[in-house]
Amino acid sequence: MKLLTVDTSTTACSVALTDDGRLLGEYLLNLDRTLSERLIRSIDMLLKDAGLAVADLDGLGVALGPGSFTGLRIGVATVKGMALATGKPVAGFSSLAMLAMNLPWAAYPVCPMFDARKHEVYAAVYRCRDLPEPVIADSVAPPDAFLERVTVPAIFIGEGAVRYREVITSRLGDRALFAPPSVHMPRASAGALLVLEAFAKGSIIPLAGLAPVYIRPSEAELAMSSNFAQPSTTSPANMA
Repeated sequence: MKLLTVDTSTTACSVALTDDGRLLGEYLLNLDRTLSERLIRSIDMLLKDAGLAVADLDGLGVALGPGSFTGLRIGVATVKGMALATGKPVAGFSSLAMLAMNLPWAAYPVCPMFDARKHEVYAAVYRCRDLPEPVIADSVAPPDAFLERVTVPAIFIGEGAVRYREVITSRLGDRALFAPPSVHMPRASAGALLVLEAFAKGSIIPLAGLAPVYIRPSEAELAMSSNFAQPSTTSPANMA
């Protein structure tokens, strides 16, 4: 099964082309540049180098989140557009589960962690076999609050683990283990295995329901909620 898988949950834009789980090619660039242009160019280049067209694919996969709001919107919109144009089925997956898959068959639980800004992290804990099994579900919280839930030795991985390493170490001591720098970036090739599993189970996402999973509300949603919550400043006298 030929799959094109896209991840734009962080600044590390990643696109992978696989055939029945075998990696044919992958494009990974960790630079904070115009993501939409990079993504389309990466997809075109990868397919061209592999001698394939979108019509040759059997399906598409995309990281749904959590992660960068802008990045996730671009990735999901791009994949949705390709699916609408070609009729190819789509499966989605957790970006944190994808990151955890950089450490398959780890002896300890794996804690993928993204920097969520606002002094918070997107984080989870997975038991990683051939596929990740959730122990603590994907969530967003201040690092200290999340770490209260981690009661056993764990391997921390991702940009959030790098940023909050001192906090993690001070909280967990020698129970905190850290992945090497070479595996901190999420890779679409790992997500492709989750997509393959989803297709095997028939977990195809209808395009009408294909949307990012942000976990926390966006700034626009918070602003709208705040506006609705504010009492009216119009007095009866002003209405007369």
